[in-house]
Amino acid sequence: MESLKEALAKAHRTFSDRNPASHQAYLISRNHLPGGNTRTVLHANPFPITFAAGNGCTLTSVDGHRYIDFLSEYTAGIYGHSNAAVRTAITDALNQGWSLGGNTVYEKELAKLVCERFQPTVELVRFTNSGTEANMMAVATAMAWTGRKKILVFQGGYHGATLSFRTPPAGVPQQDMNLPHEWVVGTYNDVASNQRLLSSLPPNSLAAILVEPMLGSGGAIPGSLTFLQFLRSYASSHGALLIFDEVMTSRLSYRGLGHKLGIQPDMMTLGKYLGGGMSSGAFGGRADIMAMYDPTKNGGVAHPGTFNNNVISMAGGCAGCKVLDEQTTNRLNDLGELLKGKVQCAIDEGLGFKRASDSITKSVDGVTNGVEELKTDTLLDPPMYITGIGSILSIHLPSPELLSLFYHHMLSEGIYVAERGFIALNIELGVADVERFVTGTEKFVERYKGLITQT
Repeated sequence: MESLKEALAKAHRTFSDRNPASHQAYLISRNHLPGGNTRTVLHANPFPITFAAGNGCTLTSVDGHRYIDFLSEYTAGIYGHSNAAVRTAITDALNQGWSLGGNTVYEKELAKLVCERFQPTVELVRFTNSGTEANMMAVATAMAWTGRKKILVFQGGYHGATLSFRTPPAGVPQQDMNLPHEWVVGTYNDVASNQRLLSSLPPNSLAAILVEPMLGSGGAIPGSLTFLQFLRSYASSHGALLIFDEVMTSRLSYRGLGHKLGIQPDMMTLGKYLGGGMSSGAFGGRADIMAMYDPTKNGGVAHPGTFNNNVISMAGGCAGCKVLDEQTTNRLNDLGELLKGKVQCAIDEGLGFKRASDSITKSVDGVTNGVEELKTDTLLDPPMYITGIGSILSIHLPSPELLSLFYHHMLSEGIYVAERGFIALNIELGVADVERFVTGTEKFVERYKGLITQT
């Protein structure tokens, strides 16, 4: 049996031979971009694909290869790549001019749509240019509101480029690029350890708890109901604000994942798909807190931003919110659950594991992540599994090298996912696309079973 190193090297050679135009584009870009890259997550070894076009749920590379898009711009491309309603809205807005330097009708309509959709949490909202900005502003808002400095976040959480608490791969040094706030880093889904951590803080020092109801970039790991309820209770009883980062997870239910779980935060952040696929973000919440930004009141705080209400994102967002109605949102998440179930079955059968009829999920309180006890003589957890909720999922394997091998295998099957195994569905995908993904996974498990189980 070939080694993992040999298998990955072979996959890289095959990829390189098949994608000469992407390779050339990559080499040229290195003359002007550090490592040929301006967005770190898009780099992949031995070099990234360069895309020429997208239509529906299909991407076409500069080498002419077509891929079914199961990454969907890391959740921002929920509408696919050519939604007619979004295109028309943006074109109509552009026909009226852009960079107007004043209020327009679009931000007013989008604010109404957002507040109505994410009620009762979002009573008032303000727009930003990204989810990173939205989370930065939410944290700053909490500090200003409470007069405190400490922010509880969680290992594995990702709230933006300067708000990242993910653990780097083994052997990779972590360069801290985070904002210099007084971060308190807890363990996700661990109530007991967070109780100990919080009890060690000085009284009245915690401004906010910033948490994703499901870790997105951190591996699509759902927060347990017990954990999230604990955070809600602690924030309420200690005068801190609970901020739900739903930049990704707001798509998992029509009114957001927090609402689905029955937990109402004080503030909520949005982004990714909010602008119809254009750059966008938002932070909102209780009216009394958001009133700090009312320019008609004395003593308020400022929130500048040249492009906060740019007509392209605002018009695209208005159209997108209407496209992504409750029925469409539910259909998309049902499709994701179908994919998750079929992929896990394909993995279990391919590896020879039989799922126990009374198996217990790692997450509790009805929020499952797909990791269950299996009937095996040697293993409790499978070496390969899928986690997530609805339309946001993640493949897990024992090493980054195996994940990279999965990525290259799926590319050979005409399917595009993240090299780290992250998956996000879009509304253009259908059951036939799910079946193709499942078949690709079956082939991967069959071909590399020895490598998967020996690691």
